[in-house]
Amino acid sequence: MAERISGYAARFNSETTIAGEFREMLAPGCFARTLRDHPDVVMLLDHDSGRVVGRTTAGTLGLREDSTGLWFDLDPDPTTPSGQEAIGTVRRGDVRGCSFGFRVRSEEWQDGGNRLPLRIIKDVDLAEITLTGFPAYADTSASFRVASNNGAAERVKAKAEAAMKARGLPV
Repeated sequence: MAERISGYAARFNSETTIAGEFREMLAPGCFARTLRDHPDVVMLLDHDSGRVVGRTTAGTLGLREDSTGLWFDLDPDPTTPSGQEAIGTVRRGDVRGCSFGFRVRSEEWQDGGNRLPLRIIKDVDLAEITLTGFPAYADTSASFRVASNNGAAERVKAKAEAAMKARGLPV
């Protein structure tokens, strides 16, 4: 059984207010180029580069852009302090959101009229995603689950139990 953390590090077409100065929204497709051309992205705890819990090039972090946003699947290492913290805080529900570190490559601004101006992010260089208790976008998500490794562990256990029964051993 593998402990996994997954969710949406970002959602498209969802507004948030940045520093009380402007509204911001992510356009669908804004991560596509960077995921294709620069696939080395890390997952951190609270944007702290000293607390890496996953990396795409190591195979411990999966990222994909879908119609909802930027989805992630993390395989945290329970033998490291940062991995233990990620697992513990997300499992308990203390951390339920995400953020991301990026550089904007393309954006569009719209006059807000009576509201704050709106920045629509069209393309980014994504450096990292992070688990955080204080996400800028409130509709991000992170949830804990135990994955069955496609039933491999259950099949091994069933095979061992069947062999024990065949030998007349208690199961």
